[in-house]
Amino acid sequence: MPKSLAKVQKKISKKKGSTNSLHENSRDSQRLRRAGARDDKLARVAAARAKTNQPHLQRVSFFQQVAQQATGPMALDTIQGLIQRYLQRSDEELATLKQERRPGRPSSTREDLLKQRIVMEGREYDTGFWIPDLEDEENLKQLEKWNGEWSSLNTLKYIRQARSGSRHDSSFPPKGQS
Repeated sequence: MPKSLAKVQKKISKKKGSTNSLHENSRDSQRLRRAGARDDKLARVAAARAKTNQPHLQRVSFFQQVAQQATGPMALDTIQGLIQRYLQRSDEELATLKQERRPGRPSSTREDLLKQRIVMEGREYDTGFWIPDLEDEENLKQLEKWNGEWSSLNTLKYIRQARSGSRHDSSFPPKGQS
């Protein structure tokens, strides 16, 4: 049985007889409704998946830009500095939002989201911040070649780097093990 709306429409249009007027509850109109609902559901699920994957893509993209400028494997203190720079990426925006707010007014939704993200990422850094392995030469080369797609992230090696300096291997996708 055809799955997508386009296939169902094509199948119905090829039927013999008059198809330009379908009865409201005919089998063909029910097939069209089911196929349309299926396509809508798949689009919603794909959009939700893309939204949940976005923070990880941004993180890897940041470290990809750094890897393209690097000449070789990075030392621990360099990686710690890069993580700090990544964590402070929205400090300017947060400061401007605070400055624009009138005294006595509640913080905006965007400001609350930024504060929440900063706290979450800080906690993650305390226990182990999920990043691509920047100490491995081969992994750096693969990171430089990365095309920005979620599906191609599984070829990279990942680590969890803690603020204390401890480091352990991690997997893809991150499973909230921090």
